[in-house]
Parts: sequence; C-alpha cells; structure tokens
Amino acid sequence: MASMATSSKGKTPGKAPGKALAKSKAKSTTKAKSPLGYPTLDIERSYLSSGVRLLAGVDEVGRGALAGPVSVGIAVVNLEEHGLLADVRDSKLLKPEDRDRLEPLVREWAVASAVGHASSREIDEIGIIAALRLAGTRAWFEILEGGITPDMVLLDGSHNWLSPDVQASLFDSPEPGPWCEAPVQTRIKADMSCLSVAAASVLAKVARDRIMVDLHSEIPSYGWNVNKGYATSAHRDVIRSQGPSVYHRTSWNLTGPDPD
Repeated sequence: MASMATSSKGKTPGKAPGKALAKSKAKSTTKAKSPLGYPTLDIERSYLSSGVRLLAGVDEVGRGALAGPVSVGIAVVNLEEHGLLADVRDSKLLKPEDRDRLEPLVREWAVASAVGHASSREIDEIGIIAALRLAGTRAWFEILEGGITPDMVLLDGSHNWLSPDVQASLFDSPEPGPWCEAPVQTRIKADMSCLSVAAASVLAKVARDRIMVDLHSEIPSYGWNVNKGYATSAHRDVIRSQGPSVYHRTSWNLTGPDPD
C-alpha cells in the first residue's frame, strides 16, 4: 500500500496528493455547552493566554494493529472564534455509522484538516514510533500546504512522537527532516476532553477504516472489513493457516501465543 496523506489513496509515497481543507474563518457551530461526557474546547482555549490562536489537535489510530497503516489525523481550530461541534467524541466511543456521518462535518468545522498514513512496510522498516512521526508529518505538511500554520499542537497521550528526538550528543546523527516544528503539548486522554483531538481521531479512524475495507476487497480472507487489521482471534487463526499478507507488519508477533 502506498504511503499517503489524506483519506484517499495516494500515488506518490511521502507526498500529499492534494491541499488540506482550509478556511480563513472557522464557523461557530454552536456556543451552547457540550453535553456531559462530551469534549469541549475549554482546555484548548486555556492556551489563548500564551498567544496561541490556531491550535492543531492530533490523534492516531492503528498503532496496535497487525495489518494496514498507522494513521494520524489533524483538526485545526481557531481559539478566538470557534464554536463547538455536536456529537463528536473519541472515535472509539462512536458507532461506525456515526463516525461516517460526523467525518464531513468535522472537515467543514475545522479551519484545516488532514490525515497522514505510514504503511505496514514502513512500520517494519523504521519502527512504529518513527512511523507515527512519518504519518503525522505527512498530515502536518498537508495542513501547511493548504495555507494554514498552527501555533501549537495538542497531542493525545503522554509521549511526543510527532517531534523529532532531540540530538543526544555531537556523535549522534540527527534524524532527517523536515518535521513538525510547532510546539507540541501532550495530554493523556485528550481525545476524551479536547474537542480538537476528538475531531482528529474521527478523521483518522474513518480514513483508516476505509483503507482496510479496500484492502479487504483485494484480500478478503483476513476479514479486514470487520477487524480492521487488529488482533482478533479469527484474524490470527487465518494468519496461522495462510501466513501473512503483504499488508501485515511482519516484524511483529502476528500469531501471538500458540493456542491451547
């Protein structure tokens, strides 16, 4: 599978096939309070006092899958004028039909949005953390190509995998770039409390799920239309009987412990 940015299949690895969806002014969908249990922009707006106006919420999907890409979504909000978006929450808590309904609404709501992917082959070659960074960088530069430059990134989790590692000493070679150069703030479970990150998770999940359904049409025996490449018992049974496909992460333990 070709590496790409956005939810459509790209033809040239590492190059975004199109501009990020960008708007000069965000639409304020509603000023009402978000229902209990749904994310808001309260945490994002706390960065206004630091001079942040355009904030990029970032989340990943597919990190623990056995097959298919890892995908990183970005949703940019304007903290000075953005309203809330109803029904959006962490993509894992939404039904597939709700994610599909919300995905175009998220793209319309965001100042800019993009999804980047790193293929299973790239994961095998460089490792999952570097692949996350590669997918995120592809999405990031699609945002920049659309004419939007966020002031900071709010990243789900406790580890900043988006920025390149700091050079440890004069004897270490720096990672080749370019990479995201904006300040990155991590937050555990940001997809549960921060609307920009929850929106990014919806974009990434919908884009990756569509890729896995397309790959299922090519190789139906693994059931990717249902398991989306994750380690279900049925998925691992097929790997044991047929072996891995070209879309599996062959550097991983694909079959797990031997069944009793």
